[in-house]
Amino acid sequence: MTDPASLERVRAEFLDELARAASDADLRALRDRYLGRKSGVVTSVMKAVAAAPAGDRPALGRLANELKRDIDARIAERREALAALGSAIPRVDVTLPGRQPLTGRCHPLTQMRERIEEIFLRMGYEVVEGPELEDDYHNFEALNMPADHPARDMQDTLYLAAPVVSESHTATVLRTHTSGMQIRYMQAHQPPVRIVSPGRVYRRDNFDLTHTPMFSQVEGLVVGEGVTLGDLKGTLASFARDFFGPDTAVRFRPSFFPYTEPSAELDVSCFQCGGRGCGVCKRTGWLEVLGSGMVHPAVFEAVGYDPERYTGFAFGMGIERVALLKYGVDDIRQFYEGDLRFLEQFPA
Repeated sequence: MTDPASLERVRAEFLDELARAASDADLRALRDRYLGRKSGVVTSVMKAVAAAPAGDRPALGRLANELKRDIDARIAERREALAALGSAIPRVDVTLPGRQPLTGRCHPLTQMRERIEEIFLRMGYEVVEGPELEDDYHNFEALNMPADHPARDMQDTLYLAAPVVSESHTATVLRTHTSGMQIRYMQAHQPPVRIVSPGRVYRRDNFDLTHTPMFSQVEGLVVGEGVTLGDLKGTLASFARDFFGPDTAVRFRPSFFPYTEPSAELDVSCFQCGGRGCGVCKRTGWLEVLGSGMVHPAVFEAVGYDPERYTGFAFGMGIERVALLKYGVDDIRQFYEGDLRFLEQFPA
C-alpha cells in the first residue's frame, strides 16, 4: 500500500462499506476498521509510508493524510445524515387509541355461494365440483342434447380451438353449465344420490347490465327410489324460505329443459314490495329464481341407471342472479369491476 493506486483502492473499499452503513454502530465499526490506532487500515498505510524510499515519502505521506481526513469527514457526514433521518421519523404516542387495521373479506358472490352450499349441506347434500373444460358428451349428449338438438343453440357455447384430452373423452368446450358434473357423479356412484355442484360456467354473452360471458351456477341432483315431484317442490320451497326469508311465497311455472320432464321455473314473492308489485319485480310481484324438473329417463339411460327403478329431480340457479335479487343490485358488472366502494358494502 505504498503507491497512489493502492491508496485509491482503499478509498473505494471504504466508500462501498460506508454506503451500506445503516446505524451508528455500523459507523463505529467502520471507523475502527479504517482509523483504529493499532490495526486500522490507514494506520497500516502510514507505517508503510514511513518504510518507503526517502524520495517517495513526501508525496505518499500527503496522499495518506488526505485519505485519513477524507475518511474521517465522510464518517461524520454519514452520522449526521442518519441522525437527521431518525429525527424525521415520528414518535409513537402509546396513549393514543389504536387504529382498526384493514382486513380482507369474502367477495359477495363467494358469500352467496357459501350460503347456498350451507343450506343444502344441512339438508344432507354433498358438494362436488367438476372440470371447467368439458367434453361434448358430458356437457350435451348425456344430458339428452344430441348434436342436432335445438337446445344447444340456447347454450351459446364457447368451443375450444384445439381439443384437450380429458379422461376417456376429448374436452372441446368451456362448460356451459355444471350439469356435466351430475353425469360424472352418476357414472361413478350408484343411487341414492344427493349432490349440489357449484362452479364457473361460460357462454357467448355480452358484458352488460344482466349478462357476462363467465358466471357461476349451483346445480343440484337427487336420485333414488320413489323420488317425486312433491319432493322437488318441498325441497326448493324450503330452500327459498331459508335463503330469502320465512315469509317468502313460492310458485312453480311450467317450463322446458331437455334433461328434465316435466320441467318448472321457481318464482319467489318479491321481497322488495312483498308481492304488491314494484320496479324490481316488473310490477308482477314475483321474481324468477331457478329452473328445475324431474330427471329425464334418457339421462338415466346414459349413465346406466334403470329408469324403471329410479327417479330423481334436478335444479339449477345462477349465483349472480340470486345475488342481484338478494342485494338489490341492478348491474351485474359491479361484481367484477373490483371497486372497493361497492364491495365493502357486503360485510362477511
